[in-house]
Amino acid sequence: MSDNKLIKAIKEKGQNMEAEMSFFDHLEELRWHLVRSAIAVCIFMGVAFYYYDFIFATVIMGPSKPSFWTYRMLCKLGDALHRDGFCVNKINIKLMNNEMAGQFTLQINSALMIGLVLGFPYLLWEIWRFVKPALHEKERKAAGGFVFYATILFVIGIMFGYYIITPMSVNFLASYTVSADITNWFSIDSYISSVATLTLASGAVFQLPILVYILSSLGILTPKYMRNGRRYAIVIILIIAAVITPTPDMLTMTVVSIPLFVLYEVGIVVAGVVEKRKKARELAGE
Repeated sequence: MSDNKLIKAIKEKGQNMEAEMSFFDHLEELRWHLVRSAIAVCIFMGVAFYYYDFIFATVIMGPSKPSFWTYRMLCKLGDALHRDGFCVNKINIKLMNNEMAGQFTLQINSALMIGLVLGFPYLLWEIWRFVKPALHEKERKAAGGFVFYATILFVIGIMFGYYIITPMSVNFLASYTVSADITNWFSIDSYISSVATLTLASGAVFQLPILVYILSSLGILTPKYMRNGRRYAIVIILIIAAVITPTPDMLTMTVVSIPLFVLYEVGIVVAGVVEKRKKARELAGE
């Protein structure tokens, strides 16, 4: 082998080793981001576990009590409209545990769930810190508010799911009977699973504008495409509303669908802003 070929082979090997080390360095960095996120979730989980008596009685069991904020507001709305049937005076719900370690597992799982919800903003921040170095300066500026806006949308979604969808669903399902001979005894796992699913699903669905922003930035979505597909979006939104609300009545589906329609329209605006920025950059480049 000639000296030139030997030098070239050594350089190629060095470049491959450098790329390989860079890849493992990224993996190591990602691992530490995930470790810090897990530590944050565990801290919030510990706080939730310590104050669990208050959390269980006030937060988790709140939608099962007639004194819950949503039921009180409905009663006031009925009084203002001079209509009967808005007040919820009793929720016929009886909970039971049929497993030896059921209540202990219940406390662990629900504390973990609360830890994940409270730690979600920090998790987003760690994701942003990992992705940020790979972005160009303009991309960093454009996505600078990612953590803030995603957190705000998540909190709004959580509040909407907890204060609107969950109490309406709990009240409907607890009072629904096929026959007077059947008594409803709900397992505590089933109740908490329903509350968690409805609440977290709303938080996830409210991330739609963030998803639209990412897809628009990648050139997958355009405002024109979203406007033309509005009628299909309406059908999809109604299906999503039917899936995340176990109550089949039209009132609940309408209440759930309206914010989703608004989010879709906000997504169109977001896609339009991204498209304008792209055109401005193209003109500046020319």
